[in-house]
Amino acid sequence: MKASLSSLIPQSTATRYAVSAGFIFALLFLCMSATLSTARTAVRKTSVAVLDFGETETGRRAADRVWQTLRSSDGLELSDREEARAAARGSGYAGSLNMTLAEARELGATIGADFFITGDAQTLRRSPSEGDVYFEAYASIFLVSSRTGRLIMWERPSFQASTPEAATERLMKELAGLDVRQRYSVAIARALEDEMRMRALAVGRTAPLIEEAPDDAKAASAEGLRLPLPYRRLRPPYPETARRAEAQATVDVEADIGADGEVSRVEVVRWAGFGLDEATADTVRQMHFRPAMRKGEAIPMRVLLRYNFRKPPVESNK
Repeated sequence: MKASLSSLIPQSTATRYAVSAGFIFALLFLCMSATLSTARTAVRKTSVAVLDFGETETGRRAADRVWQTLRSSDGLELSDREEARAAARGSGYAGSLNMTLAEARELGATIGADFFITGDAQTLRRSPSEGDVYFEAYASIFLVSSRTGRLIMWERPSFQASTPEAATERLMKELAGLDVRQRYSVAIARALEDEMRMRALAVGRTAPLIEEAPDDAKAASAEGLRLPLPYRRLRPPYPETARRAEAQATVDVEADIGADGEVSRVEVVRWAGFGLDEATADTVRQMHFRPAMRKGEAIPMRVLLRYNFRKPPVESNK
């Protein structure tokens, strides 16, 4: 029968080996713990800047309240409010909630944050055609990715009361809630995952060649092109969410139209929120086109489609 290693070593020697092994194990454990602690410390938090929500007192308070609410979120690092405000103003940003992807990326780069939050908040006096006068306090809040320029999420909490102070305080209480912090933290985490997935898919993948349409039909004709023509022009609906916000905006989408005239890809490149982006993209996906032509041959083409939204006129009760 083979002897075990310990039986071949004198007892005193075995004891010294056991002490040495225990010391080495403890040292390795401490090193691993220090390494893991350093790794956790080295993980960079996601930076978020909160810009002004307009020029009103309600706007200032709402932006400050959102900043305070998100500041205690795990994994988020909130930019200094004054520094973010100065950077945004220095870039020429005037509070637009209707931006192209390029404009949003440029603003995000100037601010120096991974995401930025902008919006508009006011307390208004309302005089309905029927019923008593009341006050509405609302905040239109937009969360934007600085990397992609995309609008990640938007919301518009709104509260009514008989006095402006009461309506405003109800809004401030809402913006201080734990569910607000959770919604934005989840939205940011999902956006980071989506961006990582898009980068992974882009690696090693060759994008199909597709020609971009010239700026106008005259330029296309000079190049011997006929631009895609829709069989039927569809108008996106004006959603109820936009009506409540009295939103007026322009939505631009890029659409890839194949040689068969079918839409294969739609991307919103100027967003507006309030449900207008989704309404526009859904409408474009339903359209069918006569394909672009060059010298009698159908070719795929990428076109820019623009839709201007204006709030519908108030219907008379008479």
